[in-house]
Amino acid sequence: MPVEVQRHLFTVREFHQMAQGGVFGEDDRVELLGGEILEMTPIGSRHAGCVNYLTHTLAAQLGSSVIVSVQNPLTLDDSSEPQPDVLILRPRADFYRGGHPTPADVRLVIEVADTSEDFDRRAKLPRYAQAGIPEAWLIVLSRDAVDLYTDPSPDGYRAHRRFGSGELVTSRQFPALKVAVSELV
Repeated sequence: MPVEVQRHLFTVREFHQMAQGGVFGEDDRVELLGGEILEMTPIGSRHAGCVNYLTHTLAAQLGSSVIVSVQNPLTLDDSSEPQPDVLILRPRADFYRGGHPTPADVRLVIEVADTSEDFDRRAKLPRYAQAGIPEAWLIVLSRDAVDLYTDPSPDGYRAHRRFGSGELVTSRQFPALKVAVSELV
């Protein structure tokens, strides 16, 4: 007779308790998504360079009107706390020392995909849309492309546009923001 395997799904609170209890090492790359603890792949130099360029460019172009948060937690709901590559957040006097940002704080979320394109597209982006985050970028290094998603709904983002090499990515949230795809990939 087959035995059904039971899975235990964790809450954000339990995830934090495990981290405080030393279950994860300081350098462990883990995220909580849909109650599951996922080990993320190591960050390669191309991915890191893209994030560094984004951080520099976004801070320079958007200035103090936002907080640029790099590879830090975002509490989506009670069972999901991913660490997107870049978040553009509404300013807050405490710089989010009092708690991780929630979807209401996020104006733009950016994921950089070197080896994680399928996971980011199928697992993370739908959750960002369901949470109501107004704009998401998926930078696909292997395709030299940036996929921009807007119009979030419970079923995912309703609008999508791909920017390729030689084009400038333009944000709906920040119309003055211009980023060359060739500089990102």
